[in-house]
Amino acid sequence: MDLTPLRAAFGGRLHTQASEMAPFLTDWRGKWTGRALAVAQPDSAADVAAVLRWCHAHRVPVVPQGGNTGLSGGATPDPSGQALLLSLARLNRVRSVDPLNHTLEAEAGVTLQQVQVAAQESGCLFPLSLAAEGSCTIGGNLATNAGGVQVLRYGNARELCLGIEVVTPEGELWNGLRALRKDNTGYDLRDLFIGSEGTLGVITAAVLKLFPLPAARVAAFVAVAAPEQAIGLLQLAQERLGPGLTAFELMSDTCIGLVQKHVNAARLPLAERSPWYVLLEVSDTQDEVHALAAIEALLEVALDRGLATDAALSSSLAQFRALWALREDISESQGAEGKTIKHDIALPISRIADFIASTDAAIARQFPGLRLVVFGHLGDGNLHYNVSPPAGHISPHDAASFVALEGPLNRLVHDAVSAVGGSISAEHGLGVLRRDESARYKSPIELKLMRAIKSALDPLNLMNPGKLLDPDPREALK
Repeated sequence: MDLTPLRAAFGGRLHTQASEMAPFLTDWRGKWTGRALAVAQPDSAADVAAVLRWCHAHRVPVVPQGGNTGLSGGATPDPSGQALLLSLARLNRVRSVDPLNHTLEAEAGVTLQQVQVAAQESGCLFPLSLAAEGSCTIGGNLATNAGGVQVLRYGNARELCLGIEVVTPEGELWNGLRALRKDNTGYDLRDLFIGSEGTLGVITAAVLKLFPLPAARVAAFVAVAAPEQAIGLLQLAQERLGPGLTAFELMSDTCIGLVQKHVNAARLPLAERSPWYVLLEVSDTQDEVHALAAIEALLEVALDRGLATDAALSSSLAQFRALWALREDISESQGAEGKTIKHDIALPISRIADFIASTDAAIARQFPGLRLVVFGHLGDGNLHYNVSPPAGHISPHDAASFVALEGPLNRLVHDAVSAVGGSISAEHGLGVLRRDESARYKSPIELKLMRAIKSALDPLNLMNPGKLLDPDPREALK
């Protein structure tokens, strides 16, 4: 196809050589690699609109991509080579910050870390926090409705966005950048595009919600006997700390053992090991003394009631970071052990303890020897229920045998999730990884409504085709 008219239609870069396109065509996990007609990197929202007008006129599919840090294959083209990969990396300006209105307007290619820094420089907090914050982008965060460690207090990406700017599949630019907490004037188009994984249009900018900077942040690493006690501690912390409780993370001793094995600086801050641990964070509007007093009072009651067996508090920024590193280094440490089968699930908090016990037991019966690496955001019901091969299984044959278990393991875990009213994708999105499985658990009417929206906004099915929804509706209903 002659791309000369496309090159002339927009400002920015157009990569057509294989070596130039290669970094954009493999996902972060290395699980998917596709091909593309070309890689376009526009300079502005108007340029994005020009690219999409050309694609619409020539019936060329479009795969939007932010920082390429997704975990579900949602930003990787298929092997056909027919799609244009649209990288938003050059839309990288923080357009404005309004400290009085507690809002910030940023383009889609601005990294999450850049937004955090811009907010802090204005005396404000943007609370979305992810392990990939140095490279993931705001556009991608919104397209996947990202979560992270502070959803308990501040909500996920959807709750942190007031308005968006979007380019439609036809190449029309909609300015919905309203910095309002209340706007009751019809359908909420903002929420329609957030979480749509680029299948309805391209988010090019957003107005984000800011908060006052906390005066102090204190973390506690707490030993608990089992998830039941962790849930009891969560309830107690919510009663005692209220909105000051900003994070509440659960992790098994297996997780911490992997971190200690693969991260030299990692140290267990407790005298003895425990089957499970909780990392909780308190943000205080007064000072560190007040924050420490509040968390110490909480832990004293928790120890008296048998909800905790030991605890360590951060008394400096270095200790605060060290405690959080034990949680944040789990994924990388598990990856260092070899292949991983991941499950990003959401459950009613009241059902989590029973789910872990029953699903652990079912896996032990059907797949003996596998290691369960369970951790996540207990405060909002999001678990990363991951599985690793037995220790020492590192040969190619072992790895292939383990990967072959992915389908049966997924069915076991996701059936258990569905049975308690949960979701098989909490914060990573469906992409291609969970697309077909999601269709299995959704009702026919839900799928019908989703396809009606897709058909209305993208009747030619050019926007990220094959992601989130099955490309053949008949297959998803089997």
